[in-house]
Amino acid sequence: MKTVQTTKSGKNFTAVNVGKLSDIKNYVLSLGEIQIPGKVFVGQTLGTTGSELSFQTFAPGQDGGFLHTHKNHEELYFILKGEGLYQVDGENIPVTEGSIIRVSPEGKRAIKNTGSEELLMLCVQYKGNSFSAEDATDGVILNEQLKW
Repeated sequence: MKTVQTTKSGKNFTAVNVGKLSDIKNYVLSLGEIQIPGKVFVGQTLGTTGSELSFQTFAPGQDGGFLHTHKNHEELYFILKGEGLYQVDGENIPVTEGSIIRVSPEGKRAIKNTGSEELLMLCVQYKGNSFSAEDATDGVILNEQLKW
């Protein structure tokens, strides 16, 4: 089973490598008795404090296996490769490489690969309703020279 590799860390950062995206299918997520092939969470290894993220792959014809909701987390789904259907609250939405879907915590969601090739997805989850207009101006441009 593949594991996420930490490549470098410091006081204010952590860098990891999941390997080639074509190898995500070699990960297995264990949730007690449930084994989900082709899925890996990265947030814990990165030390994220405001979000979680995962990569997941689906073979042609494969679906997520179940509908799910969240108690607090909104999710963004980025389709990185392939094509399929993303279902939210009974609505089937066609997705292809470049598609992004936002789902509120209460949304009943699932995905299915309807294509003939692997579907690869990145999911970012974070606490819903936590971003304010003030957060849009959170970045600070520093007057320091870049040192490459």
